[in-house]
Amino acid sequence: QVQLVESGGGLVQAGGSLRLSCAASGGTFSSYVMGWFRQAPGKEREFVFAISRSGGSTYVANSVKGRFTISRDNAKNTVYLQMNSLKPEDTAVYYCAARWSRDPSMEIGGYAYWGQGTQVTVSS
Repeated sequence: QVQLVESGGGLVQAGGSLRLSCAASGGTFSSYVMGWFRQAPGKEREFVFAISRSGGSTYVANSVKGRFTISRDNAKNTVYLQMNSLKPEDTAVYYCAARWSRDPSMEIGGYAYWGQGTQVTVSS
């Protein structure tokens, strides 16, 4: 069973950047598809980005396409979310998730393991 811990959230002005990290432990990191999701106040949790086990394939939500990128370092058991050109509507708690499968998923139910989340607040 894998444990996930996110970090890197904070308060940033619109147009700024943040990089989130998610450190994994307790499992073979390279065996998991990794995903990022977010949940804004009063809204449902939504998919942001996913990356295949090798890092060779990524899947992105239209709302962040061209502004966010995902990467992973299997040697460090860590997945990253680089967020550029941030907007106030990106304000949310961002969650890292792991999926024991070779196929990425954009569905919340496709991920069995979740971190505790990290708050990202973008001021206008």
